[in-house]
Amino acid sequence: MQAVVRAGLRDLSTAQVRQVRAVRFRAAGSEVARVYREIERDFGVLAPPIVLHAPAPDVMAACWLMLRETLLVPGAAPRAHKEAVSTAVSAGNSCPFCVTMHSSMLADLVGYREGAIPDPAARAAAEWATANAVSDGGAGHPVPFPAEQAPEMVGTAVILQYLNRMVNIFLGEAPLPPFAPAATLGVVRRVLVWLIKSAERGGPRAGASLDLLPAAPPHPELGWSAGNPAIAEAYARGTAVIEAAGRRSIPAEVRELVSEHLARWDGRPIGPSRAWVEDAVAALPGDRRPAGRLALLTALASYQIDQPVLDDFRAQLPADRALIDLTSWASLAAALRAGSWMAVPSSGPPAVPDRSFPPESSAR
Repeated sequence: MQAVVRAGLRDLSTAQVRQVRAVRFRAAGSEVARVYREIERDFGVLAPPIVLHAPAPDVMAACWLMLRETLLVPGAAPRAHKEAVSTAVSAGNSCPFCVTMHSSMLADLVGYREGAIPDPAARAAAEWATANAVSDGGAGHPVPFPAEQAPEMVGTAVILQYLNRMVNIFLGEAPLPPFAPAATLGVVRRVLVWLIKSAERGGPRAGASLDLLPAAPPHPELGWSAGNPAIAEAYARGTAVIEAAGRRSIPAEVRELVSEHLARWDGRPIGPSRAWVEDAVAALPGDRRPAGRLALLTALASYQIDQPVLDDFRAQLPADRALIDLTSWASLAAALRAGSWMAVPSSGPPAVPDRSFPPESSAR
């Protein structure tokens, strides 16, 4: 029954993708097809926030690894606490699609309703995520989890910081295909939660998908991942791939400009107008400004991106892969910056990730 429902939802999932040509399940090449199968197996449904990356298969694999190991693989942190973090981060980033998805899971797990989390532990996790969304917010705020849960909790916050930005650009406000009546959302939410929970009962295995990408050294902003070898590997590999994607599609001057702004960013919204981005890109050569504008807005204010910003970029780099490369690089750069200041329990000096971790073979 679950397999029949999942198959029936495939075209509805790809139909939600905008701005790039969606890759349908039955038309996917080998790299994309393997990730699609794993998403259905471990997430329960072909999730549009991952599917939207398909024009850049390596970037899609990177996103999938980071989401899978943090949010989906059963670990030390309860799923309800990770869903609470996901909901809080998504609300802070003005991402209604992600709020709908994760609050639906949270409602099923702990009775979340109308913004209230009745379970004290899950509520504390959400409050921690909200406080740590800004660089000075964690000071003096309690950390409601032990050190062994830090890689899952911070990793979940980081991947949602990433996905919120991508979703704001490439998906609509609700997990519905175009022209679907809003009244159907309640039914869709119940079906999606049923599928996701069914996949969770199968217990996705830690490290089972790491062979999607080659091994890579840890990123300097990934110290929080060291206590969990599978998460450390997933983030190291995923970060390396997305940084390489940035190099292949984004001019060096643009990457430097975004990095300079992120180094000064404290997590607070920039604006309310977009005048700041025009001032910033004025330092770039004219032919670099469309990429600079899109990259800065993706990193710092994805909800301010409109069609003219995307069209200006497309006029110079029309390929779908280039658009995914740029937005994924900027999204991850901002997400890693946000993760770097999140408060975690003190447990002595960071451990060195266990590079001998043996990923289990994927179920095919």
